[in-house]
Amino acid sequence: MTQASDTTQTRRTRARTSIVEVAARLLRAEGPDAVTTRGVAAEAGVQAPTIYRLFGDKDGLLDAVAEHVLATYVAEKTPSPETADPVADLRAGWDMHIGFGLANPALFALMADPRRGSRSPAAAAGAEILRARVQRVAAAGRLRVAEELAVDLIHAAGTGAVITLLSGPVERRDRGLADAAWDAVIRAIAIDLPVLPAGDTAAAAVALRTALPALTTLTAAERALMAEWLDGITGR
Repeated sequence: MTQASDTTQTRRTRARTSIVEVAARLLRAEGPDAVTTRGVAAEAGVQAPTIYRLFGDKDGLLDAVAEHVLATYVAEKTPSPETADPVADLRAGWDMHIGFGLANPALFALMADPRRGSRSPAAAAGAEILRARVQRVAAAGRLRVAEELAVDLIHAAGTGAVITLLSGPVERRDRGLADAAWDAVIRAIAIDLPVLPAGDTAAAAVALRTALPALTTLTAAERALMAEWLDGITGR
């Protein structure tokens, strides 16, 4: 790469970063209607055609904004230290998710769009964090449903709680709704005690299913057969 082309690429990168940051700020402060090509270009100090060259159209710009904001959120979410209680760690992640959504309503609505979330690397990274936390609950013998079902229930309940709260006036947004949603979800997916209670075969099956890949004393065929049995018990 020549010095001239390197300089061009640097300028392009700086322009893209500036445009995304301006669009994110406008979205956060004034909502989606404020994110116009003309308005963003003026704030970022670029010509409108630059936005079309870099992002294609306004929807492409909004995709980039969603990715930028979500990547920042995931980066802030990742370092939270684990404790000895995997359910408490799962609740901490829930509270962070709810708090972020209520503090950033326009951005949350943008990221909650499944058309954007399904193709977002940052969304995928966030989902992996949730899956890892659910897996820790399963490994502790405290999950009573299949891991994927638990992940889906938590995601659906958390997103639904935020959207419901955001749909009402600010003065009537009661975090108690999110707390009640958490209580309902955790009762549905987890048991109270780290020791498996007698008769709770589903929780035992989920815990064993989680540990199955590490059971090297079994052959691959035996592990596959056991996985099929355990999935049948949990309804996976």
